[in-house]
Amino acid sequence: MNTITTTNFNFPNQKSVYHGKVREVYNINNELLVMVATDRLSAFDVVMPKGIPYKGQILNQIATKFMELTQDIVPNWLIATPDPNVAIGYLCEPFKVEMVIRGYVSGHAAREYAAGKRTLCGVTMPEGLKENDKFPTPIITPSTKADNGEHDEDISREDILAKGIVSEEDYLVLEKYTRALFQRGTEIAASRGLILVDTKYEFGKTKDGKIVLIDEIHTPDSSRYFYADGYQERQNNGEDQKQLSKEFVRRWLIENGFQGKEGQTIPNMTDQYIQTVSDRYIELFENIIGEEFIKADISDINSRIEKNVLNYLSKK
Repeated sequence: MNTITTTNFNFPNQKSVYHGKVREVYNINNELLVMVATDRLSAFDVVMPKGIPYKGQILNQIATKFMELTQDIVPNWLIATPDPNVAIGYLCEPFKVEMVIRGYVSGHAAREYAAGKRTLCGVTMPEGLKENDKFPTPIITPSTKADNGEHDEDISREDILAKGIVSEEDYLVLEKYTRALFQRGTEIAASRGLILVDTKYEFGKTKDGKIVLIDEIHTPDSSRYFYADGYQERQNNGEDQKQLSKEFVRRWLIENGFQGKEGQTIPNMTDQYIQTVSDRYIELFENIIGEEFIKADISDINSRIEKNVLNYLSKK
């Protein structure tokens, strides 16, 4: 399976490169960032040994589409997408928190709720809910932005302000933008027959001090979606929801004894299983974007990306 799991480019005026869990970010002259979406798969803050075909293209194209669909309500960092796996935008100073917003008791929130906790990141969760029930109002549950190899940690708004991680003035903007983006994402998902369950957003500041949306938005890596059709019936019957997100990977890992904890071994992902993961990512793309997914030429992904980025930069 031809995938892109690592890059080692050396672009003109390149100052540095940052290797994230699934993205590699090249700093061009301290002005632009070239963000390459790889096919790496991360779960429980651990990168899996094998890549997922077309995953990077899918993430990049979904994020690009949603940047376009939300730029009227929240400014973002994006300038161009010269390659299916690449986004180029303004260099920003990222805030050291991820703004997680949850409309339903799912994933991490459901696991905490099942353990008897009724407060998450300083936010009270009502009694009497079951997994995948809708919260009366979406809740914002931030997490710290971890360095390489470390786990993101839940943190409350109060702790963020008390520790000076984000100023109160800026944090109020982050909250406002988070709610506006989630509302827009919810509306778009509903028009596609989907429910946007939860998601996370990352923000940064441009050199002139403007707060903008950075990284990804409403992708299967950062978001959870349910199919709206049959949602309530499945809830009433106590059945699992039919969903499009990375949660199915997390559940498969849990079933095979892995949750990213010390001493645990990542289970073997067969080529057949990897193909099913790729198919699920394509399924989400086509459902949330409402268009057929067009597979890019992956015969030599690295050369294709390098050529397209160099061509773009030469015209700047």
